[in-house]
Amino acid sequence: MELRPRCWLGSSGESDLGGRCIVTGERVTGVLPPSLRTWLGLVAALAALVVVVLGVAYAGAGEPGTVDAWIQPTVEGVRSPWRDVALATDFLGEPVGAAMLVVVTVSGCLLLRRPRAAVLVVAGVATAVGATTLLKPVVGRTIHGDGNLSYPSGHTAFLTALALVVALLTTGRPGLGRTVGMSLVLAAALVAGCAMGWAQVALGAHYPTDVLGGWCTALAVVPATAWLVDRTADRLADRLADRTADAPRRERR
Repeated sequence: MELRPRCWLGSSGESDLGGRCIVTGERVTGVLPPSLRTWLGLVAALAALVVVVLGVAYAGAGEPGTVDAWIQPTVEGVRSPWRDVALATDFLGEPVGAAMLVVVTVSGCLLLRRPRAAVLVVAGVATAVGATTLLKPVVGRTIHGDGNLSYPSGHTAFLTALALVVALLTTGRPGLGRTVGMSLVLAAALVAGCAMGWAQVALGAHYPTDVLGGWCTALAVVPATAWLVDRTADRLADRLADRTADAPRRERR
């Protein structure tokens, strides 16, 4: 019986570190499914446009807009037990809660021998949160006082980004079709964004449009980050594969 060589840092003859298996030279599926790239690119572009439009519309503002004034009274000021649910959800976006979620997700990726996926978890979340942190002083929108910058919501961006990454990794494994895969990715982003967004508005930490801005920020940066992770890993793995292939020739010389 012929044994098939296995790739390093992978399983079933594949490695998620890069584009080619170091041993077999086979191509490895990236973290951004090829069938979703075009559609996710369009979604990212539209989301970025929404972030910019809302940022311009509420630049320097310190009060709710028309949409906020319509939604906020129906959500804000919830009482127990819903307030407890909101606080628990909000905790997931705080430093300790967020770190716990990231560590668990990264650990799962490493246990499944998917190091590239682990990189995307960290990079995707960090990019989304970093983008909101940079945008807040630029937009200058505040809530409950001049010192509380609110647009876009970092909590919402974090949980949405994490959900997007997990959904992307899920759609890439079973080889789902474009429609099912795209539906799964958008549904995950919507559920996570709505859950954290509701908590932020209910606790009075953000305006509804802040939440929308945070959600769109994650939709804009995560696909781009996934593409960059794939591109970087592919180049690295191709170089390592070429060096490995050239090693026997050098030894003969």
